[in-house]
Amino acid sequence: MAGLRDTATTCDIIVSALRRFPDRVAFRMDGKDMTYRQTEDTLRRWVVLLHQRGFLPGQGVGLLSLNRPEAWLAQVAPALAGGRYTALHPLGSLDDHLHACNEAELKFLFVDPPFAERAAQLLERADGLEMIFTLGPSEVGEDINGLAAEVPVGGRLDRGPHGPDDLAYLLYTGGTTGVPKAAMLSERAFSTLANGTALGWDLPGDMRYLAVAPISHAAGMLILPTLMRGGTVILQRRFDPSAWLRGMAAERATISLLVPTMIYALLDSPELDRTDLSDLHTLMYGASPISPTRLAEGVERLGPVFCQLYGQTESGGQGTSLWRHQHDVSDLRRLTSCGTPMPFNRVAILDAENNPAPDGEAGEICIQGPSVMHGYWKQPELTEAALAGGWLHTGDIGVRDEEGFFYIVDRKKDMIVSGGFNVFPREIEDVLGQHPAVSACAVIGVPDEKWGEAVRALVVLRPGAKAEPEELIALVRERKGPVYAPKAVEFIESLPLTPVGKADKKVLRARYWEGRDRQVG
Repeated sequence: MAGLRDTATTCDIIVSALRRFPDRVAFRMDGKDMTYRQTEDTLRRWVVLLHQRGFLPGQGVGLLSLNRPEAWLAQVAPALAGGRYTALHPLGSLDDHLHACNEAELKFLFVDPPFAERAAQLLERADGLEMIFTLGPSEVGEDINGLAAEVPVGGRLDRGPHGPDDLAYLLYTGGTTGVPKAAMLSERAFSTLANGTALGWDLPGDMRYLAVAPISHAAGMLILPTLMRGGTVILQRRFDPSAWLRGMAAERATISLLVPTMIYALLDSPELDRTDLSDLHTLMYGASPISPTRLAEGVERLGPVFCQLYGQTESGGQGTSLWRHQHDVSDLRRLTSCGTPMPFNRVAILDAENNPAPDGEAGEICIQGPSVMHGYWKQPELTEAALAGGWLHTGDIGVRDEEGFFYIVDRKKDMIVSGGFNVFPREIEDVLGQHPAVSACAVIGVPDEKWGEAVRALVVLRPGAKAEPEELIALVRERKGPVYAPKAVEFIESLPLTPVGKADKKVLRARYWEGRDRQVG
């Protein structure tokens, strides 16, 4: 019988959670509260509006926003309407956003008013983009909150037409070749994410979640588990150490999610030791390598509150986690572990023939489970390679020890993870190559105490040509945004080459990573 044993979809879980705690506060920002009942009613109105404006099941809706309650509504409303959601990163360039709008075939775009100028550019240049909904008053598009107020009162939020295996999320994850790829994730993937996170992360019983990293991306993974438990999501637009500390104390927040660079900023803040963080139960971290020395410092100063997450967009955010009690400050090696597998998925170290590698031997970290993507949107060859042998190949080289803990050793290719963001060297190299003084270049990630990895450009100049590091950095910042801008530019005489004539990045990286256990980048 069709559907007899189907699991609940994300939409089912959302609707159930909002109705379970109608009078509790779901979202709080800048002193304003939105209850669970108000959240459900707003979502219902948004779904009605989407249909009134001609939105059809299967169509794409994008989001470009900093943190605010409506940024979460804009993620789930498309699924409730039978469509699919795509995030545009707030730090992305115009070209990046335009590519996503066109390739993902976005019809509607939800936009935070500070991005109104970018929205106007996209509306003019993107092929199929028809409508801009702003998350507040703006000169561009239509204010969805104002429109929603005109939708008749009454009716209930429907869980929508999606089945468990329907495509609901099309999320971009860069590739090591520099070609943006969109992972196709089903309703089943995200319901697994919600349940897997609730069970597989070391979460407090009383969820008061202070969200400062972009909820349009990884930080959003904690919102539904918070609502499932009747908790409150407290939002700040972006991360600021002082604001985070004030917010944690004032709201008596029990959980937050930060990338390592944010943790370093907190540890370096003179306000940390005089802030009451006694309610903090769990500080989630991930997205880039963390210095084990600084992590140990964090445990010693904040207590046993740290919980690491490891996963990727292609795995639906599921992978491994290192719980609070597993952060042993007397064992720096253990502090470099990404933990043990989360519920609902399998994690293995496989060799080049897709056979399990013995404990202690390096291989590729591979994942199976219901949260794994269906494939890459419009890229069948990349899909075949990524899902070869019935496993998701993460591109990360790792080992598993005899106790079952996993460790990331190296990137399989050249992707750089800096400050929690994926940076793709080829895109930077392409920009640098446009400078008239540049003959050749290679971009690598080097270890950095603040950023995890810092982008470093090694540049060979044309004979007789001159260039200053600052102008090359500025060029990349202009074309690709601040995340891609190199932290340093080094001029060299020539690039070491592999036998086939490619720049040998392994040789280039070696002197920077020598003597380190964790060689990512």
